[in-house]
Amino acid sequence: MSSDEALRGLAETAGIATDWRDVHGEVHHVGIDTLRAVLAAQGLPAEVDAARSLLLRLDDRLPPLLTMTIGPDGVAIPGASPGHRYRLDIEGGDRIEGHLEEGWNREARLPAVSTPGYHRLTLDEGHTTIAAAPRRCVTLNDLGAEVHRGGAAWALAAQIYSLRRRGDDGIGDFGGVADLARAAGRRGATALAVSPAHALFAADPNKYGPYSPSSRIMLNVLHADPAVALGVQAAQHEDDGELIDWPAATVRKLARLRRLFRDHADHLGFVEFRSEAGPALEDHARFEALHAHLYGGDPGLWHWRQWPEEYRTPQSPGVQRFARDHAPEVAFHAFCQWLTDASRGAAQQAAREAGMPVGLITDLAVGTDGGGSHAWSRQREILPGVTVGAPPDIFSPLGQDWGLTAFSPLEMRAGGFGAFRELLRSAFRHSGGVRVDHAMGLARLWVVPEGMGAAEGAYLRYPMPDLLRLLALESHRHRAIVIGEDLGTLPEGFHDQMATAGILGMRVLWFEQEQNGGFRPPHGWTPDAAAMTTTHDLPTVVGWWRGLDIGWRDRLSLFPDAATVEEEKARRARDRSALWQACRDNGTAQGPEPGAAEGERVVDAAIAQVASAACALAILPLEDALALPEQPNLPGTVEGHPNWRRRLPGDAATLLDAPDVARRINAFAEARPRGN
Repeated sequence: MSSDEALRGLAETAGIATDWRDVHGEVHHVGIDTLRAVLAAQGLPAEVDAARSLLLRLDDRLPPLLTMTIGPDGVAIPGASPGHRYRLDIEGGDRIEGHLEEGWNREARLPAVSTPGYHRLTLDEGHTTIAAAPRRCVTLNDLGAEVHRGGAAWALAAQIYSLRRRGDDGIGDFGGVADLARAAGRRGATALAVSPAHALFAADPNKYGPYSPSSRIMLNVLHADPAVALGVQAAQHEDDGELIDWPAATVRKLARLRRLFRDHADHLGFVEFRSEAGPALEDHARFEALHAHLYGGDPGLWHWRQWPEEYRTPQSPGVQRFARDHAPEVAFHAFCQWLTDASRGAAQQAAREAGMPVGLITDLAVGTDGGGSHAWSRQREILPGVTVGAPPDIFSPLGQDWGLTAFSPLEMRAGGFGAFRELLRSAFRHSGGVRVDHAMGLARLWVVPEGMGAAEGAYLRYPMPDLLRLLALESHRHRAIVIGEDLGTLPEGFHDQMATAGILGMRVLWFEQEQNGGFRPPHGWTPDAAAMTTTHDLPTVVGWWRGLDIGWRDRLSLFPDAATVEEEKARRARDRSALWQACRDNGTAQGPEPGAAEGERVVDAAIAQVASAACALAILPLEDALALPEQPNLPGTVEGHPNWRRRLPGDAATLLDAPDVARRINAFAEARPRGN
């Protein structure tokens, strides 16, 4: 066997796919340099035999945590022998004792467990945690929300930053979310889906993309509503602009938060929150203080890997000393987290009190910026030297590199999935549901080594059965539903695994087309999914009908040539006709097809089309409820398009009262399939 063949064999053993199939069905082989880089990112030695030996040891030893599904089947126990005595301390106080059974392959197996939870297994060989999960996540039906007020469940979706309310300092906050939730709840909404609220970079207000956060376990303090925890009067600053000036608004908001910290640093609620939050909060607060201190003094020190050696690890003596010397600054950032956490909790409470069975559906981004606090504080669990993206496809022929880091699947297992469980608990906190961005990452991620093009990446496999069980367990512990963004190229059998796990997929109007180009009738949409007109990365109904997204991409030179632009325009014309015909066939539209410039006339038909889908949940983005032409984000752009900056017209509390908006929302609710 050649050295390259041996390396490819090792890569497969380590969970790296050595080839991949593109959208045209063509098979591509991953380069040797890519395989070496991804192996190194997982901490595996370059020598094949040594790496293989390490992997075998990981498989044979008793890990810190094992997952299983409650029911008739048990779970194999690595490193143990059949017949060995065990003690299982059930979370909550019960105890089970017995002997390990022998499985089909003569492996030792823990017998079936019927109680979900994190249980302590004791053997002669050592201890481990058994995460015993329900067979599926909590569903709408479990929450009494599958049919709500006579019709199938429906929700609104909002970008938090886009909401307006008096005293928000120019950036939407959880106070605006609470106002909108009350208004939507009064109209019968089951839930309110919101954009990611992950922590960004306080020292760098130009990094405001919600899907490229500093940390997914901490919150964006710019979304804090201080009145919730402190009862302070709202600031008088008003900002009527259509676009957010993130740097200016960040300065205003942080200045306000500093004044509040000066007056309320000893607030009992903050003291208790900081004590209970523990090391994760302290690490993030220290990172924020360090980032401001170092990057603020030298723009070349933005990334923590560029910092002086003494500050590159959270527990180093240098960081401990810095935290002591800058204790008030560290405390300030912890204080901001407390205010934001309380604000999100109040928004969820407002949603539930308004009658929503679910309330807020939070959004969990697929990864974090490698220069952020999560990567700094969880260095062992994060893959170094590679970023997450997507292979070449029709829309991105060169592939995509999102510049995000991800967890190491080997370290996930070796560390008892500690960082992943921490992430889930943060996502489910103060929410009735979680949307998992790029849910395919539960099975595999396209990782790109530093210095290589996006097309030179490889798929890295993740322990999907374990991750789904942990997701189901945390879903039940928090009584919250799960939605998985399953758009794009999927691993084989992925939809079935999602459905079995009780995770709702996403069905977007623009993609519900048959092979002949016609749009699928709503009664044919899959029931185990959430139907929606569009997403934050796709055009609104008005924008799609007008072809505004094509115009943007053309102006920003995102098409390879002029011929492609004309092909896109011609395809959109055919799709417009097909969509209008589908709406007519379904009874949601009448009369001749509106002209290309008449997008507002199409909104009602498109909304009713989606609302009548057989899906368990239907979601209406506010941009379509308001018949707005522009989308929040245009993928593939950084400059040129105002991504993540658009503010909605009108206050969040009264936004739904405008006659046309109220009519569309009422029609959306009425078009949902009726209960028995």
